[in-house]
Amino acid sequence: MSEPLHTAPSPSMPAHKVQLVRALYDGLKNTLDRTDLDELGKKYEGKVRDNYSTTDGRRYIVVTDRISAFDRVLGTIPYKGQLLTQMAAFWFEKTRDLAPNHVLSVPDPNVMECIECRPLPVEMVVRSYVTGVTSTSIWTHYKEGKREFCGHPLPDGLKKNDPLPHPILTPSTKAEKGGHDISASRDEILAISKMDRAEFDAAAEMAMKLFQAGRAHAASRGLILVDTKYEFGVRPDGRVVVIDEIHTPDSSRYWFKESYDERHARGEEPESFDKEYVRRWLAAEGYVGEGAPPAIPDEVRVEAARRYVEAYERITGKVFEPDTQPPIARMRKNLGMK
Repeated sequence: MSEPLHTAPSPSMPAHKVQLVRALYDGLKNTLDRTDLDELGKKYEGKVRDNYSTTDGRRYIVVTDRISAFDRVLGTIPYKGQLLTQMAAFWFEKTRDLAPNHVLSVPDPNVMECIECRPLPVEMVVRSYVTGVTSTSIWTHYKEGKREFCGHPLPDGLKKNDPLPHPILTPSTKAEKGGHDISASRDEILAISKMDRAEFDAAAEMAMKLFQAGRAHAASRGLILVDTKYEFGVRPDGRVVVIDEIHTPDSSRYWFKESYDERHARGEEPESFDKEYVRRWLAAEGYVGEGAPPAIPDEVRVEAARRYVEAYERITGKVFEPDTQPPIARMRKNLGMK
């Protein structure tokens, strides 16, 4: 692993960082891998989220500590679910006037109560750099000599991690658990999904607005919002709204602005704190999505968690304070369950 770990306490490490690292190692013993809260409603289990649909038009979204990459669930990261929930809540509130969303309340550090929506069969992916390590990434596509991606022409002469001339929308299908998403143009997505054109266009417009707002806020915090994905649904009243999450390290790629130019000039990967770190570790181990994935060592899991904490604090301006109570018992109590 070429990237340095910051999870071994040392005499030079500030006291609050030592405390955080110890808390993250302690959290390895109490990660939230799965839930069985069937009293809430009908369960649907995604790669990271467990969803419970009620009979009165609500949905409880429980964000677990599971981590996925290469379209596979690979294990757990301590406090990841709390961090993702709280960051998504921050962004949903911040962008509420820009794009309507489905959130009703956040009754627990891992749980959002939402309006039940009909999900659109597309992920709206917005990209502003030529990057990535997966077989479906824009960089993999580009280095193979292809100069069109999802209907967008790409200029010659780009290097890995170069900026695109402008952000582009590259929608993809939403694969079932264990499947692979397919990136395609607007017309191709409409043909594959048979979805309503007006709903697609409403979601696409909101996605570009959200990305521009996300880029501006990230820049104000010394970050580059490289790319992200958005999911949309339709409320019972017919309105298209944002669902799932916004601008979290699971759905987005962030780089540190202050070191990007120097590292890029040297041909090094940009500093980041998204789950690309875990993808790069897997790739260094020879795993790119095929066959059985290697077990992720505790020190890598803790380093990934530390980066999630850094992302949360850098983006929101708040200090992350993990709730160390056993998560299932705490959730049942906060949701009024026995």
